[in-house]
Parts: sequence; structure tokens; C-alpha cells
Amino acid sequence: MAFEDTMRSLREFDINDLDFDNVGSWPVPVKLVIWSVLFIGVLAAGYYYHIKDLQTELAKVEAKEVSLKTDFEKKAFQAANLEAYRQQMAEMEESFGALVSQLPSDTEVPGLLEDITNKGLLNGLEISSIDLRPESAREFYVELPIAISASGSYHDLGAFISGMAGLPRIVTLHDFTITARGDDANHLGMNIIAKTYRYKDGDA
Repeated sequence: MAFEDTMRSLREFDINDLDFDNVGSWPVPVKLVIWSVLFIGVLAAGYYYHIKDLQTELAKVEAKEVSLKTDFEKKAFQAANLEAYRQQMAEMEESFGALVSQLPSDTEVPGLLEDITNKGLLNGLEISSIDLRPESAREFYVELPIAISASGSYHDLGAFISGMAGLPRIVTLHDFTITARGDDANHLGMNIIAKTYRYKDGDA
């Protein structure tokens, strides 16, 4: 009977008769519907205004976690190979020191010019002139061009060029020209620019 009474009261109920000041007199099904709608609305609002923000924050934290894991793996690898890095650094410093030692200082340039002259004479060349050109400063070093004019046979010139590589200081060769002098093909003239370098310290 209670169910039939409830259904009858629901059929007789007019939505226009809803009085929020007298909610207690509403039929139970209406109350259930209203409360269900309100509950769903509260859940939806809670999702969009709270849970959704939490999910966004969670996504950010998860992305940060991935970044931190990658950073940790990188640092762990570096820590595991720290000794190898130190050894490589020591080898690089030693190699750098060896290279710097091959760069002449200002006081060693006259000795280098003498070495170039002796190298030419030992290979049978006639040295016409050796002229220093103006220095050119680079980022880490200073470049000093040396203009060399010499004459000799083709083989003598080749031996001189090869011998320059054996000098104790770094010397590179650039912009060379070879011309025949007269009708004698074995008497050639050569003009060449030899560049030597010195380490650029704070005062350079």
C-alpha cells in the first residue's frame, strides 16, 4: 500500500507546486531525484574545480619526475666514470702543455729564424731573405708570419719543405710560389710564408 500511495502522490504532484519552504512535504521520489541531481552537480563541480586541478598538477609532477630521473641517471653515469674523466683531464692538460711548449715566446723567435736558415742551408738552398711580418692576434694565440725567399733545385726545395715539419716548434707553410730562373730548370726560386705561433697570455 505504501508503494501505491507513493506512486499516486507522485502522479498527483505538480512540479509547479514545489515549495522550497516546505521541502519536507515533497514526495519521496521527487526528493530522491532532486538530491541525485544536486549530488551529481556537486561531484561535477568538484571534479572541474578540484580534481581536474589535481590531475594537472599530477601531470606536471610526473613530467618533473621523468626529468629528475634522467638527470639522476646522467649524474650517476658521470659519478661512476669520475676517475676516468679525471684521467682524461690530466691527459688533456699534459697534451695542452706539450702543445704550448711548442709555441715560441718572443725571446725564442730569433732562434727559430736561425733554425729555418740552417734548415735551408743544410738542404742546399740559397736563402735570399727572411722577413718578419706584423703579428696577428687570434683568440687564444698570436700568429707571426715569416716571408722566406730562397732558391735551389726542385729536390732541394722539397727537402726544405719536409724538413720544416721536423722543427721543434710549430711552423706551418702557406702561399708559396715557385718560379724557374733562366733556362736552368734545376735552379728554381721559391717565395713562401711560414707562420709560427705563440701562446696569447693576458698581456698579448
